[in-house]
Amino acid sequence: MQQTSDKLSVFPAFFRVKGKRVVVVGGGDEAYAKVRLLRNTDAEIVVVSEGLDAAFARYLDREGVEVVLEEVSGAHLAGATLVFAATGDNARDRAVATQARELRIPVNAVDQPEFCDFFTPALVNRAPVAVAIGTEGAGPVLAQMIRSQVDQLLSPSLGRLATLGASYRHAVEAMVPRGVARRLFWRQFFQGQVADAVSEGNEELARRKATQLLADSHKVEGRVWLVGAGPGAEDLLTLRAQRVMMEADAIVYDALVPQAIVDMGRRDAERISVGKRKGCHSKSQDEINELLVQLGRDGKRVVRLKAGDPLVYGRAAEEMSALREAGIAYEIVPGITSAFAAAADFELPLTLRGVASSLVFTTGHDLTGAVLPDWARLAVSGATIAVYMGRTVAASVAGRLMQAGLPAETTVAVIENASRAEKRLMHGTLKDLPDLEHRDELTGPVMVIIGDAVAGANFAHSAPLVRSRATAEAALQGA
Repeated sequence: MQQTSDKLSVFPAFFRVKGKRVVVVGGGDEAYAKVRLLRNTDAEIVVVSEGLDAAFARYLDREGVEVVLEEVSGAHLAGATLVFAATGDNARDRAVATQARELRIPVNAVDQPEFCDFFTPALVNRAPVAVAIGTEGAGPVLAQMIRSQVDQLLSPSLGRLATLGASYRHAVEAMVPRGVARRLFWRQFFQGQVADAVSEGNEELARRKATQLLADSHKVEGRVWLVGAGPGAEDLLTLRAQRVMMEADAIVYDALVPQAIVDMGRRDAERISVGKRKGCHSKSQDEINELLVQLGRDGKRVVRLKAGDPLVYGRAAEEMSALREAGIAYEIVPGITSAFAAAADFELPLTLRGVASSLVFTTGHDLTGAVLPDWARLAVSGATIAVYMGRTVAASVAGRLMQAGLPAETTVAVIENASRAEKRLMHGTLKDLPDLEHRDELTGPVMVIIGDAVAGANFAHSAPLVRSRATAEAALQGA
């Protein structure tokens, strides 16, 4: 299979063509399609061809497009901003492309990517807003399918809203400071009451709302979102989480959040790693609390990005308390917790009628005390136990649970990097669990699920938790 790259071979850009000469060479369907696309712009279109199809000729006459009924030459192309070679004959189009390149004019030759300096996109037009979809010539039909989907997403009034926004630009530059205040103004302009009024066709109301928004623009208040990043897969991030990340002025993230998810935030947002991880704390919890409060007081909109769900072992209570005490507005954006992702990877029912009717989340660290916690007793009565950060406490968890009466043959499922492409699945029994502490190759977050319901999992893609002697020795030698 051919290796793919996430790098584009073209740079997406918009040519300024208003009042500029654009030449289309050809008189048939191919040229007709290019002229229709160009009529979305204010370019001065010139069609050069020895002859024209009847329907094309009528269209050009009706639209008032200049036509030159001659064989194309360099003189016809000279001075053009863009050239389209669209004769329907590959050899003739290549010749036109060669002429254009000799004149240093960007050229597009229909259906011949190697003779294209640029590609024509599938276009969604909400002038002055345009969305251009390109596939580098690989799939025009695919581009049209995407265009149809995007067209449905964008309000028909978007162009009128953008035009109204342009009329306020100079006033905003004069009255609203750069940075957070200005971004917040435009965000409210394009998403709030102004946009609603434009959508309803009430331009007078839209202008009143915009003027009021401008008058209130000095009132910049910070806000913090405590956002669950989910277990690691980018496509498990919620739509709400993705939306607020695109609004954030600053993203404060933990070490367990993959960089790919951090990069889904607004491109120019400040990114601050606080790196809390076992044995490697770059900032204390108090320092993180102070940071969130300070960013909020600075009027910034902040995403505090946590792995999994912020309310499940995310220490959100301490951050919420600090924000409340400081009077900073905040909101919780739930995420998919790792236990659910691990169960999904194993096709494992966390609850099972007649077998397990309750579910317990724990880190296992509370088993180190003298008193057996209530959840351990629940495990004996059939509850499913999901142990977070389970590798280093595997032996103590197994020992105390067996001591409490849970059978040594109780099935366990273990997963590293749940939901991610690099996930690793293992299975075994409770008595096998201590072996997990010796698996030094497991460097990602590990989830352990214990209980009778685990026996219903799909272990087809899972490896035995206890390795054979040969496998263990090979692993040690490799290390």
